[in-house]
Amino acid sequence: MENRKTANILWFDQLHRSDVDLVGGKSSSLGELTSVTNIPVPYGFATTTHAYRDFMTRTGANDKIKVLLDSIDDYENSKELHEACAKIRQVITDSEMPADLVAEIKQSYADLAEKVGESLPFVAIRSSATAEDLPDASFAGQQESYLNIQGGDDVVQKIKECYASLFTERATYYRHKQNFLHDQVALSATIQMMVFSKAAGVMFSVNVGTGDDTKIIVDSVWGLGEYLVQGTVTPDDFIVDKETLKIVSKDVTTKEIALKRLPGGGVEEQKLSAEKANQPSLTDEQIQELAGYAKAIEKHYGCYMDMEFALDEKTNKLWLVQARPETVWSQKNKKHSTEKEEQPMTSNENQTVLVKGLPASPGIASGKVHVIENPEDIDQFEAGEILVTAMTSPDWVPVMKKAKAIITNNGGRTCHAAIVSREMQIPCLVGTISRGVAAMDVLKTGDVITVDAKNGVVYDGEVQSILAPAKQAPADGEMVQQAEYFAPTATQVMMNLGDPELAEKYANLPADGVGLMREEFIWTSYIHEHPLYLIKQGKSEKVIEMLAEGISKVARAMSPRPVVLRLSDFKSSEYRNLKGGEEYEPHEPADLLGWRGASRYYDPNFIEAFKLELAAVKKVREEFGLTNLNVMLPFVRTVTEAQKVTDIMAAAGLVRSANFKVYMMAEIPANIILADQFNQFIDGYSIGSNDLTMLLLGLDRNNDTVSSLFDERNLTVKRAIAHLIAAAHKDGKTVSICGQAPSQYPEFTEFLIQQGIDYVSVNPDMVKTTKHNVAHFEQRVILDKATGKGRQDQTNYQW
Repeated sequence: MENRKTANILWFDQLHRSDVDLVGGKSSSLGELTSVTNIPVPYGFATTTHAYRDFMTRTGANDKIKVLLDSIDDYENSKELHEACAKIRQVITDSEMPADLVAEIKQSYADLAEKVGESLPFVAIRSSATAEDLPDASFAGQQESYLNIQGGDDVVQKIKECYASLFTERATYYRHKQNFLHDQVALSATIQMMVFSKAAGVMFSVNVGTGDDTKIIVDSVWGLGEYLVQGTVTPDDFIVDKETLKIVSKDVTTKEIALKRLPGGGVEEQKLSAEKANQPSLTDEQIQELAGYAKAIEKHYGCYMDMEFALDEKTNKLWLVQARPETVWSQKNKKHSTEKEEQPMTSNENQTVLVKGLPASPGIASGKVHVIENPEDIDQFEAGEILVTAMTSPDWVPVMKKAKAIITNNGGRTCHAAIVSREMQIPCLVGTISRGVAAMDVLKTGDVITVDAKNGVVYDGEVQSILAPAKQAPADGEMVQQAEYFAPTATQVMMNLGDPELAEKYANLPADGVGLMREEFIWTSYIHEHPLYLIKQGKSEKVIEMLAEGISKVARAMSPRPVVLRLSDFKSSEYRNLKGGEEYEPHEPADLLGWRGASRYYDPNFIEAFKLELAAVKKVREEFGLTNLNVMLPFVRTVTEAQKVTDIMAAAGLVRSANFKVYMMAEIPANIILADQFNQFIDGYSIGSNDLTMLLLGLDRNNDTVSSLFDERNLTVKRAIAHLIAAAHKDGKTVSICGQAPSQYPEFTEFLIQQGIDYVSVNPDMVKTTKHNVAHFEQRVILDKATGKGRQDQTNYQW
């Protein structure tokens, strides 16, 4: 043990994550992965913190540095900080490294060459400080890294430069603000075999934009990963489901440049061809392989993880080059914080979208823009302004902490601006260029804007409907009620919702999303006019805007939880009651079975109205950035109807994908009988138990004479549902239910769970009760199967 504490060099396979004091966060973590796991890590060694302290003491650098640090009167004075830190770095680089330490480093480099079978291997040299990569503080990008280094002399020189980088103004300022004493922080240099990167990137085992720990984020660029971390290139962004490792979202950006290694050492920026720039930097298989590593590393460490990787251009092998605890959501998900209430400025309720970007640090803020084009102008930035710039670097930290929100042209969720904003809990969106418009081209100093960093959207003016009121903390002595506990369940419990104005009220319910949002409510409560009448009046845009406004209220309140919007399902008598409806609606004797649902969507007499609904959905998803919105088709009578409608949707730019689902109401016997054929056009079903029961039993539930016969628990209905679930699951489709039965009859919920239903959607007042019921029934099913002594349902549900 004593030898380890006084050693100058330790190899990766001699290290564990508990060795932070010996080799810093980065080196100890690489040692942990090398020593204990099967994760592929390029081999290497680390100079120890003992070697650093020995160098600083024997050269006399410590005493000189203390004098220079004591001379700093104001750490907020950028010029004063810059001058002092430049002198400190000069002291270190001018100091001659002791000969015995030089000899030991060169010998270790030679040993590495022998181990890997190369005479002069290229290595990456990265700083590893004792205060970095800790679970509660991320010192992102504070010290330097050097890539493609070759030869013992250059290795020694870069190690010394790593030592000096401990005193960049950004690192010095950051330690000061985080209350880390400068003389108690030491640095190790990680010397690791260089991966000749075809592509590289960063990944997190939690969605760092939302805190959703069921997802893994993978960001990648061509070439070396430094341009991603610096924010120079906006990366491809992939989201993977942690449980299934299925890719649920792919955002491929235009990556015009890459940082590439030179054959003789060093690196250079290279311009990529247009074809290469627009290609994904990783294949689906590589993304899933990385996600598997992320999942395994998180399990090993027992916390959310922040990891870096590289794809070798020679072997196409993926390597993990860094792994550290994620520092923000690991704390937030333990303890929820509240935002301070702010004084409103001039009200502006329109929702004009100015800019969109990648959600990097969640939150909502409104204020005045301050655009900074030149880093030399950062001293002009005032506290409480919204910072807009091309990209940030660690030198910008003093300014960033003053900002109410941060918006950048470039960068991804893992760039410096994103990482530091999350730690400082400042709303931030990055990479606006990747969303079509550079923030600096649109936003001007003095503009008043609202930043929705949760969804990556910037609005003109102060939008009061988006600025959620702050929740007040309990006063001293006030009793705090313990939160109600809801056991996690495999069967998700969703919520039915009509009035968008109630979305904020019900968003705090423990629902897993909105399983049924009824579009009809927006027509009757907000628009009041027939869509074809409005088209005739030249007010198509009004329809789109009002639909989008109502839909977005629900999607925004529930984000990132999914919202399923059921497209219009008025009967002709209901449409006729809207202003102008008499001109367009027939008088049908039984409109419950008449011109409704999907049969309208492709009808030449209604298709233009349907296209307005689709335009509103597209606006909410693409302009407002609310990609948690999905849709559902009602009353689809035939497979041909399903094909026609989905073709119209695709032509409107709404194509089924991993992050856009098209569901179908299962409320007609044909939907059950031909489920194997409907499957090819949809992603899942939602059982409308009211209409399905009525049509299966051949009775009008609104007719008092026969209404007593109406019962969703009838064996006919149960057999139909059991058949649908089996047929859907066979093709990987999901099944939910949005009728009244689960709310009214707990035993019906138990039946659904036994059959393997995926979701149950109930009215808001029944969400909590249903959550408890579902948990109870799932536990009962597990226990019955485990013991073989549970209650046996002898009913035959097969037809």
